[in-house]
Amino acid sequence: MTRRPAILCFALLALPAALSAQDAPIGPELDAWLSRAQRTAPGKWGVVVADQSGKILWSVNGSDPMVPASTVKLLTTGFARTVVGSDARRATRVVGSGRVNPLSGTWEGRWALELNGDVTLERRDRTGPSLTELAKQLADIGVRRLVGPLTVTTSVGEPRSRYPAAWSDRHRGRIFAPPVGPITLNENIVEFTVAPGSKAGARAVLVGDAPAGAGALVTMAATTVTGKRSSLRMGVQKNGRWVISGRIGTRAGARRFASVAGDPTAVLEAAWQHAVASAGINWSHTASIGSTDPGERRVLAEIVSQPFDSIAHEINTRSLNIGAELMLLWGGGVDRAADRLTQHVRAVTGLAEGVTLHDGSGLSADDRVSPFVFTSYLAKFPLTAAGKNFPLLLPANGSGTLRRLAAGLPGPGVVRAKTGTLGNASTLVGYLGRNSGTLLIAAMYNGGSVYAAKQAEWTLFRLLGANGVVVPLDMDSGGALGSTPDEPPSP
Repeated sequence: MTRRPAILCFALLALPAALSAQDAPIGPELDAWLSRAQRTAPGKWGVVVADQSGKILWSVNGSDPMVPASTVKLLTTGFARTVVGSDARRATRVVGSGRVNPLSGTWEGRWALELNGDVTLERRDRTGPSLTELAKQLADIGVRRLVGPLTVTTSVGEPRSRYPAAWSDRHRGRIFAPPVGPITLNENIVEFTVAPGSKAGARAVLVGDAPAGAGALVTMAATTVTGKRSSLRMGVQKNGRWVISGRIGTRAGARRFASVAGDPTAVLEAAWQHAVASAGINWSHTASIGSTDPGERRVLAEIVSQPFDSIAHEINTRSLNIGAELMLLWGGGVDRAADRLTQHVRAVTGLAEGVTLHDGSGLSADDRVSPFVFTSYLAKFPLTAAGKNFPLLLPANGSGTLRRLAAGLPGPGVVRAKTGTLGNASTLVGYLGRNSGTLLIAAMYNGGSVYAAKQAEWTLFRLLGANGVVVPLDMDSGGALGSTPDEPPSP
């Protein structure tokens, strides 16, 4: 296999014969690397380097369960894809029973919003579906007036989002750990942009919000002063609203604030109010009118997410915790989903030990995975019906959380991997393309020198991939990643 151009290649590439210990004596190099890594990052190291069949070429503490951090997302991706398929989409709907009054345009009957945990819904960058699109579909069928309180329903359990019990309380309220569940708008983060008023002494002005309409939940207490300095603050109130206070100069630039949506239902109501108004629909929050017989509920309007593979690739590239938890919900349901994920990994790898998972994102401090479980999964999952081109769902070196792995490698696509970082863990797990075959690497560190460990992990991948090639994507060719389905990887 000749060296390929360093570009993101979507073509299906044939894979050469598996790398063997005889044609790539990597042991001495890795012994020296480990010695340096242990000096710069004291703690526990667990590392497995395997060939594409899963056969171990070099390892240290390979069977020891360790804190995996965000590399759990790699496993969640495979699990959810197995259950729902690569083309599955999440729907957001208006459902109801009744009719449109042809004279007044009033919807006479019952109606509700159905949310199902679409992580792309109502994004600030407008890359996903929006509630305004949904409301415009109602306008297209003649609805000009909605009456009654907002009712929320879901097809995935209880229609609410909450902070996962598996996550440590110390993460609560932080941007990377918002509430998780069917009600998800802008990844359950609210963002507000504040600009100075027209003159000194005037109130500051809210000039942007995400999701659109969330600004209705903000109390603006900030004032405009002369000059270009600002000292703005945003506080969270007990009722799930926000207050912005302080001062902003007449010549100061706009300031943007972000906060976790502690009450996603309140944000949804504000966003829906904005959406129906934008569509020319008046919403009266009074008791329902018209028929009280729900009749047969039907879909009145519907918007859908991008396909699963597109969402999964972004979740892994950004290491988006709420996205991984929603993938777990998507694939595992609301009850014992983490147990189902654990069983999936055991079934794919054929290993009964070395993996216990409590969430889908890796934010739980109780998750444990051994390096050997990771390399076994990397070898075996691509051979399953759901595993075709699995590496494509992981970020390439030079992008996302692997952006610092650009230097020292021939180009993007040589590595397809997932990073993980917690206060006591640094991990890097994935595929590395070489002329003589694809390597499967799980580098895991648990200890207090996380930054130094991360640098050592980058060094490991650069050391093994200095002459690398784009990771092949064709899992069905004669040189497919993994061993035969009935042959477990060699320990």
